[in-house]
Amino acid sequence: MSHTVNVQELQVGMFVHLDLGWMSHPFPLSSFRITSAQQIETIRGLGLERLRWVPEKSDLADGAGLPAATEPAKPAAPETAEQTAARVRRDALARQRETSQLCESQYSEAGQAWREAYDRVQAQPAAARRDAEALTQALMDKMLIEGEMCIRVLNAASGDRATAHVMNVAVISMLMGRTFGLGDNDMTDLGMGALMHDVGKLDLPERLRHADERFTSVEMEAYREHVAKGIVQARRMELSAGATLVIAQHHESADGTGFPLRIGSERMSAAARIVALVNRFDNLCNPSVLSRALTPHEALSTMFAQSRSKFDATMLNSFIRMMGVYPAGSVVQLTDDRFALVVSVNSTRPLKPRVLVHDPHVPRDEALYLDLETVPDLGIRRSIRAAQLPPAALDYLAPRPRVAYFFEAASKVPELEEDEEALA
Repeated sequence: MSHTVNVQELQVGMFVHLDLGWMSHPFPLSSFRITSAQQIETIRGLGLERLRWVPEKSDLADGAGLPAATEPAKPAAPETAEQTAARVRRDALARQRETSQLCESQYSEAGQAWREAYDRVQAQPAAARRDAEALTQALMDKMLIEGEMCIRVLNAASGDRATAHVMNVAVISMLMGRTFGLGDNDMTDLGMGALMHDVGKLDLPERLRHADERFTSVEMEAYREHVAKGIVQARRMELSAGATLVIAQHHESADGTGFPLRIGSERMSAAARIVALVNRFDNLCNPSVLSRALTPHEALSTMFAQSRSKFDATMLNSFIRMMGVYPAGSVVQLTDDRFALVVSVNSTRPLKPRVLVHDPHVPRDEALYLDLETVPDLGIRRSIRAAQLPPAALDYLAPRPRVAYFFEAASKVPELEEDEEALA
């Protein structure tokens, strides 16, 4: 049960809830246990007078007094082993649902912020830039913390295609920037460029905003003009030179076969090389025609095996490690023949993601995700398409036709050796 406490009475060890939007505070989560005096000072600076806290989830130091408004909980009667097991499962399921719902709401809030910025570009370019800068800073605040990040596939519908595409490209690109240790200014340029990489499409007819192999040469040329139009919009918004380069170069290729200038990687900025790579991955997973979509594993394999020369080699290898050989959203068969959906991936354990396993004896809404890292003898045998699943497994796992990604904090685990051979 939660109680309220004056922010002046906060103590290290309290588990608190910040009833603010995800973008309104710098913490990775809105519910967490306070671990330092610095966090307390940050919370006090948010302008709140009181906030909720949960004594049962708190871990106050010995001798620390509880706030006067709250009395300690009375000791519970001893549990039986069966009751303990049931409670542990209930608690784990509750945490799983809470984490999933939190990730969905954070994604929704970020996507709405992007849409509002994008919709203001034509009439209020300066205001659109400020909105995009605020979103970029909020994403950086959540990402640039100690410890690893997991890339998570979302359960809910991902909104309109343009928003889903931009959020995928921006989130994954910024996580890549985090992997390479980019500084704050470079991360800001990367985030702003990724969020606005397709801004030139505002000046195209709707039917030309997504590349289609059925386009005539004239239509394809018109589609490619979104890059030049994007540079014009970037200048109207007064974006930085680094962010503008991302917009100008996000369709260029390392081997010089991209457009519009056919430059090679040596003339592309680091941020543009990252966004070009991630943009290609998302377009393979989420094309305008769903029947042509590749699974995340197929998309990675295609990029690695068939078009490796188009991408910066170091970045491509780092991208594969970060996404995992079986990225979140992949449908897989485990080594014990069960089918599963990859839910999230920690880049330090690319072959050991967390999965939702098809188990006909457990209702789907009561299924606990399985962390393959905790099961040494169990692994992934192969990636498969959703259409290859038996009907019961397909209904249970319910893979989404479009893949939407977000991120969450993860605990640190040991590094692995390169796993490129798994993509063969």
